[in-house]
Amino acid sequence: MAIQPIRLFGDPILRRPALEVVDFDREVRKLVEDLTDTMLDAPGAGLAAPQIGVGLRVFTWNVDGEVGHLINPRLQLSDETQSGAEGCLSIPELTFECQRALSVVATGFDVHGEPVTINGSDYLARAIQHETDHLDGVLFVDRLDADVRKAAMKAIRESDWFGLEQPTVKLSPHATNGLGL
Repeated sequence: MAIQPIRLFGDPILRRPALEVVDFDREVRKLVEDLTDTMLDAPGAGLAAPQIGVGLRVFTWNVDGEVGHLINPRLQLSDETQSGAEGCLSIPELTFECQRALSVVATGFDVHGEPVTINGSDYLARAIQHETDHLDGVLFVDRLDADVRKAAMKAIRESDWFGLEQPTVKLSPHATNGLGL
């Protein structure tokens, strides 16, 4: 098990777009393993590589007992929308109503570079959209309407964890070519 520290709101890596994976090698398999272990330990419904300090387009999810991962995701969103409570491991203990597409078709790759397609609706669709946003440097609070976002930012500033020192990582356990940290 390789549980990694989760980066919190305010860490600059959470705002940087992640780069596409080009080598489907042992390091990518280790990254997916670390993401999965960390997500399950947290516990969370998903975790993206930037949340553990790695700037690559990889995320995992755990929804309704299904654990999976997707690399280099591309999304097709439905026109129908859903509104629901959403939280984030990088913004612990806080949830807010967030509007998302009701369903999604996500294409990408598995750890071996094989193409995969994930059809998700409801909570799985929400998780896939949320984690893909992380890969683009977007946090779910960015998607809230103005009044809810204002309340969310106030709650974040008043939280016990806000402003705490971020985890010190001298060297990423993953080959990131300088994209991590």
